[in-house]
Amino acid sequence: MAFTRNAKLTIGIMAVMGILITYVETMVTPALPILVKDFDTNYDSLSWVITAYILAGTVSAAIFGRLADIYGKKRIFIILAAVYTLAVAFGGFATNLGQFIFVRTIQGLGMGMFPVAYALLNDEVPKEKLALAQGIISSTFTGGAAIGLVAGAYITQYYGWQWSYHSAIPVAIALLISSIIVVKESPYKRKETIDFAGIATLSLSVIFLILGLSEGQYWGWTSPAILGSFLLSFISLVAFISIERRVKMPFISIELLKVRNIFLANVAGLFAMSGMFFLFYTVPVLLQDPIPAGFGMSIFNSGLVMLPAAIASMIFAPLSAKVTNTRGPKVTILIGGIVLFMSYIALLFNRQTSISILEDTTLLGISLSFVFVGVINILLVSTPQKDAGVSTGMNVVFRNIGSAIAPAIGGVLETTYVMPVLLGTFNYPVGGLPYFPVFETFPSSQAFDYIYIVGLCFLAVMVVLTLFMKNEILGKKKGEKYA
Repeated sequence: MAFTRNAKLTIGIMAVMGILITYVETMVTPALPILVKDFDTNYDSLSWVITAYILAGTVSAAIFGRLADIYGKKRIFIILAAVYTLAVAFGGFATNLGQFIFVRTIQGLGMGMFPVAYALLNDEVPKEKLALAQGIISSTFTGGAAIGLVAGAYITQYYGWQWSYHSAIPVAIALLISSIIVVKESPYKRKETIDFAGIATLSLSVIFLILGLSEGQYWGWTSPAILGSFLLSFISLVAFISIERRVKMPFISIELLKVRNIFLANVAGLFAMSGMFFLFYTVPVLLQDPIPAGFGMSIFNSGLVMLPAAIASMIFAPLSAKVTNTRGPKVTILIGGIVLFMSYIALLFNRQTSISILEDTTLLGISLSFVFVGVINILLVSTPQKDAGVSTGMNVVFRNIGSAIAPAIGGVLETTYVMPVLLGTFNYPVGGLPYFPVFETFPSSQAFDYIYIVGLCFLAVMVVLTLFMKNEILGKKKGEKYA
């Protein structure tokens, strides 16, 4: 069965949504050194630009995936698209760090569109074509990120970081209008009350966890603030589980996470997202740092090195969908996990030139296409359709945790293992000494070795856990029972 006209338009809208959100998320990365100067701040304070986005996005994915099941997927998607459009519109007009962090927090709410988008596709697209639709949307994770790194770097370098935001405004408005016109409301809704206590405790648990993971490298992993964050996260999680077991209509059914495939798919998504962010937060540093610590490349050229990874991810999306339809999502995830493992071995031993890094990251782009398609597919085949929004919302939460773990670990290792680099000489006018050398420390090769070794350990666990999944093909799903 072919896609209907409306299904094609819906897939196109969701693909634009994915590219837009990941573009806006990653376009800030090349501009961080400039933001330090423009806002007269330091990297410690500026880290909240990334942290606030992750925090808001994690909570948004958990909450709005559930609300979509209750009030209607189209309605919630449009509300989120409208809020996101306003945040993007004001992003380039921030005049201080506080305003910019606030805007980034509101932008993070847009990440709640991802689980709602997958749930809408589940209703709109024929089962035998769903894997292909999922592959198209999943490829936008790397596609939008690479565009953000390249286009964001170019715009920032020649026009200023503000125009990175201005350039996204027309796309955000077009996304909102087309969603109102094209997207159909889902017939699957629930008539029930909202579990505000569950929402609050889960949100607090996620916030304190991501806060600890994101800020540990700045505040110190054994500092009272970080240890207190992890403790509060654990206490909130225990309270959440206790509440969900007692309430008549829980925010998130604990039964979902008891399903083997749902639990393992979420963990696999966490590790895959860690692998992606180990790449995006270490390779640009390696490429841009001055010789001999790095390759001394410009921001724009370093983004170009990573562009083939996005192209490869999109090219291999149809193949990953075909494998999912014929062999099942478990096989797809295994293929992606193994290729991802190989890409990290290549990064560990084969990064002597920028071309070598391009080859390694391209291999990683291929692997992510398989992993993300397989993860979303196995979640939907293992979840009743009425719970599709909350199930994919949980997956976004797990992915965001992975995206926070990678920069935290990478940041610790990059600041622990450093080497001095001679940047030039300074004319010293007093004491008869005409010049003295100016050194600055940068992450050493050993730092990157350890980062990729940690990544290999993550991916080894992911592959092992995938072996324990049940392999079921979505088109052959029977009834509304859990897998």
